[in-house]
Amino acid sequence: MKSLLFSRFLLLLPWVLVVIIVLDIDSSRAPLPALGPRGGGGGRAAAAARAPPAQRREPEAALPTIYAITPTYSRPVQKAELTRLANTFRQVARLHWILVEDAAARSELVSRFVAGAGLPCTHLHVPTPRRYKRPGLPRATEQRNAGLAWLRQRHQHLPPPQPGVLFFADDDNTYSLELFQEMRTTRKVSVWPVGLVGGRRYERPIVENGKVVGWYTGWRADRPFAIDMAGFAVSLQVILSHPKAVFKRRGSQPGMQESDFLKQITTVEELEPKANNCTKVLVWHTRTEKVNLANEPKYHLDTVNIEV
Repeated sequence: MKSLLFSRFLLLLPWVLVVIIVLDIDSSRAPLPALGPRGGGGGRAAAAARAPPAQRREPEAALPTIYAITPTYSRPVQKAELTRLANTFRQVARLHWILVEDAAARSELVSRFVAGAGLPCTHLHVPTPRRYKRPGLPRATEQRNAGLAWLRQRHQHLPPPQPGVLFFADDDNTYSLELFQEMRTTRKVSVWPVGLVGGRRYERPIVENGKVVGWYTGWRADRPFAIDMAGFAVSLQVILSHPKAVFKRRGSQPGMQESDFLKQITTVEELEPKANNCTKVLVWHTRTEKVNLANEPKYHLDTVNIEV
């Protein structure tokens, strides 16, 4: 009797081992992704197909390039401002940064910063004449014009079409990533609100039936374009087709440079409202607080030299 049971056990043992091995292999396999409609594509493709059109990203190569012209000048917060701006720009597809120093030569600080910024950047320099550095006069005129000149020179020998958008990005502002999505579809000149400017929480173009009809502003609403420098973008083709459009020095008053420039390339009726018909603030004129260096020694006393 014992020998019969033992023989049956030996007969069944190999089959038991086979079943255990098969079960172990099946349990170790990763689950297969769910098939999309009609048996094609994975879960990610199906989710992309269900996403609303606004969330579907175009291939990066098909996007117009955004050219951001940023005037900058030497001051204690310069590197901090540029660092914040670069951290934003790195997250924007197809953006070319045109950084223009107010200086007779490129500074070592900005040159090192550009080299390590990790994004496409052109580093220019042009000094503001001393006679224009008086309080109350427009600022950054020469720097913005230098950026425009570089842009035109770069594209004058390239074949059309050259899709692109120009934006004047001062280094003391804060920008939402959504703003760059809005401006990229600019056909001629697009506009939007700006926060914390003009002595108000925000200023904006007033829009009716999809057209700009006026300005909500805290200062000189009678300006032809009562808008901040951070409140508009211009198509590259418009810049190239108006080669003489620049920021003026002679006859220009503080706060009028935007109007003086835009009058050369467009009309109020042609403006394209963005940011939900100019009802969303996507850029803020934050301005860094003036640094308190009251305890800074007159002569450098530290044993190391640290770039701030």
